[in-house]
Amino acid sequence: MRKPELLIPASSLEVLKTAVFFGADAVYIGGEAFGLRAKAKNFSPEEMAEGIAFAHAHGVKVYVTANILAHNYDLDGAAKYFEELKNMKPDAPDALIVADPGMFTIAESVWPEVELHVSTQANNTNWQTYMFWWNQGAKRVVSARELSLNEIKQIRSHIPEEMEIETFVHGAMCISYSGRCLLSAYFTGRDANKGACTHPCRWKYAVVEEKRPGEYLPVYENDRGTYIFNSKDLCMIEHIPDLCDAGIDSFKIEGRMKTALYVATVARTYRKAIDDYLENPEKYQANMPWYKEQIAKCTYRQFTTGFFYGKPDENTQIYDNNTYVNEYTYLGIIDKVEDGLAYFEQRNKFSVGDEIEIMKPDGTDVKVRVEEMFDENMEKIDSCPHSKQKIRVRLSEIPNEYDLIRMKAE
Repeated sequence: MRKPELLIPASSLEVLKTAVFFGADAVYIGGEAFGLRAKAKNFSPEEMAEGIAFAHAHGVKVYVTANILAHNYDLDGAAKYFEELKNMKPDAPDALIVADPGMFTIAESVWPEVELHVSTQANNTNWQTYMFWWNQGAKRVVSARELSLNEIKQIRSHIPEEMEIETFVHGAMCISYSGRCLLSAYFTGRDANKGACTHPCRWKYAVVEEKRPGEYLPVYENDRGTYIFNSKDLCMIEHIPDLCDAGIDSFKIEGRMKTALYVATVARTYRKAIDDYLENPEKYQANMPWYKEQIAKCTYRQFTTGFFYGKPDENTQIYDNNTYVNEYTYLGIIDKVEDGLAYFEQRNKFSVGDEIEIMKPDGTDVKVRVEEMFDENMEKIDSCPHSKQKIRVRLSEIPNEYDLIRMKAE
């Protein structure tokens, strides 16, 4: 059996470090251009170099996304960008994720040594497409989200053993075929295929005119409508055996705009589920209640298995709202511990006397009380109302560096 890679998204240096400590085998990140998450924080060249070095020091690979559908004016900049990534050695990225054949060609020309992965944006729905990219020099292809497990298994049986299949197993679902959507560009001028999607699939839509016999009326974005494009989130935590049986090499988590709390929760849960199953399938089944409990502690829009077991129906959609279920509030990550005080930059307000939770990479959650709080000048404070305050906190139990702090949402 192939041991699957757990591939985790990272929107920032902080989130990358969280992914590394909470169980990622590899992380995927975006630079300041050429990726499909323009609204994510993304990485400056300096942050990228630091993040790659950090990940490599802990045995974790880093893949950089450059998966826009490029126009002519993008090509010269792409060549320069790939050259810059190449020159980051000794800690250059381990692979580039591309979708556009032109970007693929430029990457091969500028940086022939780099491993190339073909993004799901390239509509990879059959084994001949996989073979096409293999013959072009790709090491890995990301399957289209519209594939069933049986179709992925058929692809595996037709491609070389050395070729890798990467598949999304958790996270938000795009309503459009392999993410190829024009709605955002049509409504707002912001092109989803250039990384600027405004997520119009999460808006309300309605017919606002009276229908006459024989007429087909257009659907408009309208507050009186319903969320007809709003998909539930993908979650395959209960189906690790089927994913492994299909021959998938990399289990990919969606969420390059998500918080460190989301990344830590999902990475830790899938890490344990994968390891438990590979150790003993009975252990995996016995621990299922824990996996389901944990995965429900991060933000999500209810769950579905997507296309893996057949085409989705109305039960995979949410028509009455577009909000996330959010059980916990992210407070921060411990930078260091000194003289019994935990140093970190807070992300949300909490106060002395609050009960909060230490979330550890090994799966342990420890409830603690906030006993004292100080600002960065060691002045005593009762709470931290300003986002990104640098604070020092004495808790009823001392945490470790890189532990994550969260609090039950009200």
